[in-house]
Amino acid sequence: MNDTVSIIPLGGVGDVTKNMYLYEYKDEILIVDCGLGFADETMLGVDLLLPDISYLLKTKKKIIGMLLTHGHEDHIGALPFVLPQLPQNFPIFGTPLTAAFANEKLKEFGTKDRVKIVKFEDGENQLGNFKFSFIRVTHSVPDTSHIFIRTPIGNFYHGSDFKLDPTPYDGKISDLAKIEELSKQGVLCLMSDCLGAEKKGRTGTEQGLIINFENEIKNCGGKFIVTTYSSNIARLNQIIEASEKVGRKVAFVGRSLVKAVEIAKSLNYLRLKPGTEIRIDQIKNFKDRDLTLVIAGSQGQENSAMTRMSNGEHREVKLSSQDVVVFSADPIPGNEISVYELVDTLTKKDVRVLYSSNSSGFHVSGHGAQDELTDLIKMVKPKKLLPIGGTPRHAYAYKNLSLDLGFKTQDILRPDDGQEIIFDGNSAKFGRIISLKNVYVDELSGGEMESYVLRDRQKLSEGGIVIILAQVSSSDGQLVDNPDIIIRGFTVPDNKKLNSRIITDLRNALGKNRKRVTNWQYIKKYVGEVAEKRISKDLRHQPLVLPVVIEV
Repeated sequence: MNDTVSIIPLGGVGDVTKNMYLYEYKDEILIVDCGLGFADETMLGVDLLLPDISYLLKTKKKIIGMLLTHGHEDHIGALPFVLPQLPQNFPIFGTPLTAAFANEKLKEFGTKDRVKIVKFEDGENQLGNFKFSFIRVTHSVPDTSHIFIRTPIGNFYHGSDFKLDPTPYDGKISDLAKIEELSKQGVLCLMSDCLGAEKKGRTGTEQGLIINFENEIKNCGGKFIVTTYSSNIARLNQIIEASEKVGRKVAFVGRSLVKAVEIAKSLNYLRLKPGTEIRIDQIKNFKDRDLTLVIAGSQGQENSAMTRMSNGEHREVKLSSQDVVVFSADPIPGNEISVYELVDTLTKKDVRVLYSSNSSGFHVSGHGAQDELTDLIKMVKPKKLLPIGGTPRHAYAYKNLSLDLGFKTQDILRPDDGQEIIFDGNSAKFGRIISLKNVYVDELSGGEMESYVLRDRQKLSEGGIVIILAQVSSSDGQLVDNPDIIIRGFTVPDNKKLNSRIITDLRNALGKNRKRVTNWQYIKKYVGEVAEKRISKDLRHQPLVLPVVIEV
């Protein structure tokens, strides 16, 4: 039997987040990335999603190492949750800023530094039968890399998040020469970022944003407030430069942002003139028109500094109608509702808000559009293509892009998470399906967790709670048995009658669409909505309804 290499995505091919990929050769496993997912509004009490590592806990194969492509949460954020569960002690490698971000995250959770630094100028490294080289590419966080992986049966190009910006703010362009040089050895499969596959042309350059920041900050009569990703060091440098030109002081607000700034300063990636930066508790000593505030929470996270400020709950930062708030980040797919609710809250306070829908001058995507994706394919010249880091619609757009370049349908691999792809020297085929489940966690964060608990207790004391525990068949989406309905915190005149009506409504509602379930979050939300509607109609009451759906 010929040697083979298997790739198993544990996350990242059916969604933008939870990026984690296994490369297997014989009894060895090489892991690339270990990222978080983010809860949406339907996931009550949940902060984060993790990749399901049950397979890694059961397998008898040896984990020989882990490689990290860059420092975004959806690529490194699960490290402190996942590493303590894995019994094997294996080396982890990342570029300088990636390693610093990852080690800081591990330290925060009481885990010692484990990520070793790999420099772009380093030669080829080896872990077991896998050899690998890191290649610099441009993205929205410095030190982002692609990874060229050599195996005994062929070469793989792991092309995670990237764009090909010819004029990045830090001047460090993608190493196209290295991409072409390594790819001359032959590439069996290109795993490519596909998030920008629906967009024609090229993604705009970072360099063009600085003039927009300068113009807006000059015309701002109050505080100039910007929210962006904590890891977007180039954007932070642009905000700092524009602020220094008009003599504004800069304060960083939010725990994650302050930590990212400290790490970037320690590596000389962030440029601040002496006297520019002030602490948040010092802003009261300056007039609003002399302040720039960079605030964490661009995705509308519930307890972020940005959300607390917009709700008037931040101790040091109070809004005025002279302030300008700039969202220098697009909503991550799935976060749109949270972001636009935050924008609505700000505009109700008569604050001028600039965001992706009304101004394109303060953010450019970190992901390449069609021309850049095409350029990478042409440089790498792979036999097979596997779109990653996007939703199914992005993968579909990437497939059409690839067909236009002459690839055949069978050469464009579009697996689901958990689907093994087996490669020999010439071909690829689907293998096992690793059963994966969603892993939900609360992000424990010291005192902030207490406020969540108090808020939940207040909500429960006012309206009570109804828990709907329903078993639903995966084959046709129907109730397997009558659901258990638990009511706490309020009185129901006729409990049996209400339960009967809820069950009848659920059977009728689910019965309208008898087909295999592919979206369990939708089923869960639908069950909750049906129950809420019946309770509101019969009782004129609005408790917290918590649907728990069990797949059968």
